[in-house]
Amino acid sequence: MIKRIPILLFILAIIYIYFKDETFTNKTITIGTSIPKTGIIKAWGDSVTAGANSYFKYANEENILGSKKINFLIYDDKYEPELTIDNAQKLVFKDKAFALFGFVGTPTVKSVLPLLYDEDIPFFGAFTGASFLRNTSNKNFVNFRSSYEEEIEAIVEHLYKDKGLNKIAVFYQNDDYGEEGYISLLKSLEKRNLPLVSEGSYKRNTLSINHAFNEIKDANPQAIIMVGAYKTNSLFIKKAKENEKLKNTIFCNISFGDANEMVKELEKQKTNTNNLLFSQVVPSYTDINIPAIKEYQTLMKKYYPKEELGFISLEAFLSAKVLVNAIQRVKGSLTREKFLSSLQNTPFNALEGFYLNFKNTQLLNNIYLFHYKNSTFEKIEN
Repeated sequence: MIKRIPILLFILAIIYIYFKDETFTNKTITIGTSIPKTGIIKAWGDSVTAGANSYFKYANEENILGSKKINFLIYDDKYEPELTIDNAQKLVFKDKAFALFGFVGTPTVKSVLPLLYDEDIPFFGAFTGASFLRNTSNKNFVNFRSSYEEEIEAIVEHLYKDKGLNKIAVFYQNDDYGEEGYISLLKSLEKRNLPLVSEGSYKRNTLSINHAFNEIKDANPQAIIMVGAYKTNSLFIKKAKENEKLKNTIFCNISFGDANEMVKELEKQKTNTNNLLFSQVVPSYTDINIPAIKEYQTLMKKYYPKEELGFISLEAFLSAKVLVNAIQRVKGSLTREKFLSSLQNTPFNALEGFYLNFKNTQLLNNIYLFHYKNSTFEKIEN
C-alpha cells in the first residue's frame, strides 16, 4: 500500500492541474468574436463592432481595468456556420481568448456548441434569442438579451389583445433561427386557441422570397411575423405592399431583423413604411433620459462618428460595458470561473437606467415594441 502512495499522489496532482481554473495574468485580455463583416448582413457586424468597441476603447483609455487592456479580436464569418466554427477554433486554440463575446446568429452559434461544451469557455452576449442558450444548465453561457420566445409572445399579445387581430402568418428563415421563431409563434398562438393561417420560408443568405410570398398571400393574413434578416424581410415587405391582398397587413419584425437597416432598405426602395411593428430587447437608442444610453451616444460619436446610431450597436455597447464591469469586480487573480460568477452576479444597477436581473441565463428580461412613424421609432406603451 505504501508503495502505491506516490502513484496516487501523482494521479491526484494530474487531476488538480487538469481541473484547476486557469489564471490569466497577461496585461492584455483577449475577447474574441465571430460576426458577419461581409455578406448579406454585413451591417449587423458593423453595428456590433462599433457599439462594443466604443466602450472597450473607452475602458482602455480610462484605465477602467487598471493596467489591463481589452483586445477585441474580430473574425468575419459572413453569417455562415462553417466559418464560425473555424473562427471559434482559432480564437480558443490559437489566440487563447479569455472569453467569447457577441457572436451573431442562431445557426452560427449552434454550430460552435460542441466546442463550447468541450472547452468550457465563457460565452457571453450572443446576438440570438435561441432557446438552446437558455434552457440549459451550462454555467458558461450568459446571455445579455431576452429570448425570441419572449419577443414573439409580446408581439402576439399586442396583435390579439390590443389590435383584435386573429389571422396571423409567418415568414421565416429556413434554418435554426427560423425554427426558433416558428416554434415560439406556434406556442403563442396555441395559448390563445388561434390557428397559424399560412407560412412561408426562404434559404439563409439569399433573397429567394417568391415561393414564401405565394404561400402566404392567399390567406389574407392581418399580420405576418417575420423571422428573417433585414434585406430579405424588406424585399418581402416591398413585394407585399404592391399586392392588393396585403396592403393593410401589419409586418411584425423581431430584433434580429435589424429595424434600422430594414427601414433604410425600404426607404431606398421607395416603399412606404406604414404598418411596421418591431420588437426590441433594448429601449430606443434616442432615449437620453436613460443615463447609459446618453453615454452610448457620447462614446459612439467619439470613437465611431460616421456610424449611425441604432438598436444593435446600443445592445453591443451595453453588453460590452457589463463585460468590463464583471472583470473589474473580480477579486484577486483573474480566472474564467470568477469572471462567470461575476457576470451572473452583475449588480441590478450596473447599467444606469436599466434593471438587470440574472435569470434563465439572461440579464435583460424586457421586451419593447415600436411602430415606425414619421421617420422615427415610436414606443408602444402598454
